[in-house]
Amino acid sequence: MATNTLTGARLNKVLAALEANWQAEMEGYYTYQALADRDVEPVRAHVLRHLAAAEQEHADMWAGRIKELGGPEPVYKGSPHGDADSLANRAGGVRMALRRLEIEESRHIANYGQQLKDLGDEASIEILNHVIEDERDHHKELGSLLRGHYAPPAGAPKVNPKEVLDELLAKRNEGRKQAGSWIGDAIYGVNDGLGAIFGIVSGVSGATAGEAKYVLLAGLSGMIASALSMGSGAYLAAKSEREIYEAELARERDAIRMNPAEARELLALYYQVKGLPEEDAFHVVDHIARDPDQMLRALSSERLGSSEEALSNPMVSATSGALSTAVGAIIPVIPFFFMQGLSAVIAAAIVSLVAHFAVGAAKSLITVRSWWSSGLEMTVVGAVEGAVTYGIGVLLGAGGV
Repeated sequence: MATNTLTGARLNKVLAALEANWQAEMEGYYTYQALADRDVEPVRAHVLRHLAAAEQEHADMWAGRIKELGGPEPVYKGSPHGDADSLANRAGGVRMALRRLEIEESRHIANYGQQLKDLGDEASIEILNHVIEDERDHHKELGSLLRGHYAPPAGAPKVNPKEVLDELLAKRNEGRKQAGSWIGDAIYGVNDGLGAIFGIVSGVSGATAGEAKYVLLAGLSGMIASALSMGSGAYLAAKSEREIYEAELARERDAIRMNPAEARELLALYYQVKGLPEEDAFHVVDHIARDPDQMLRALSSERLGSSEEALSNPMVSATSGALSTAVGAIIPVIPFFFMQGLSAVIAAAIVSLVAHFAVGAAKSLITVRSWWSSGLEMTVVGAVEGAVTYGIGVLLGAGGV
């Protein structure tokens, strides 16, 4: 057992750092465990449980060192589900949760790397070196899960097919399709509607001294136009994407029919580029090619970098875009239903800037960025936009335009 050679302020500093490490590892354990319990894909759930077990092992190591140093037994202060119940992970779906965990693992690596320089405790540094290696493996495993080609690192437990099958059958009736795939379009729709109509309301308010009827006319007209434009644009974009995919898929089908040998060689080369040995690549392709539809799906996925399941639904995109734009656009207009003049202008500015902050914070669900910095950035942009358009409106109004 390592002896305690630390005293005073230095000991307190080390204990505080180790307790923070323990809290972080325990939060990671509960997060991975909760996500694994909810995941309907058995292989991914198996990997998440393996990561949870590793986080628990790290926490036990930190708790052991705290005890050796004479510190109090740490008490977990977080949620029993870790970070799995956060708004970002709930709304963004499993892929966003994995992406956030991947980033969190990289932060842990950086934090532990800094502690290697700062702690000055030999026994803790030995633990750090072990944990850093594990965290690097975790980062790679999460990246593999995100990119759909999971390969467990050396030493990781192998997936037991019987366990996977039992888990899949147990969860089959409970599984639900992940929600939130449309949330990015909705947030950006609100963003566009809010920004555009806030500018219109500010400009017309400046030109008319906040005359409610003119602001309402301009704002509501702009809202309708923006919503229809966003909805139709989203519909046409999604429809065009689908039509292009179908056209490319038809070309791939013809190419496979006309020259199957070349198609097989091409798919084998794709697999070799990904790291599969030549012999294994051709062996896999031989199996896939027995089913023409499967061969088409595999080759088109490699060639086009997409699949039919990944394409947006035109009607969903149109509805989400139109409604979210309308919601964002109506916000700056609302005060003018009840007020007019300078008081209405001030109320509209306050409501709009609060909404700008809320939308900016919500964007962190998609960008994996700090919610407050994203919200503050959006608020500043909205304030500048409102001030400029209001000033232009004042000048135009004063000029009798």
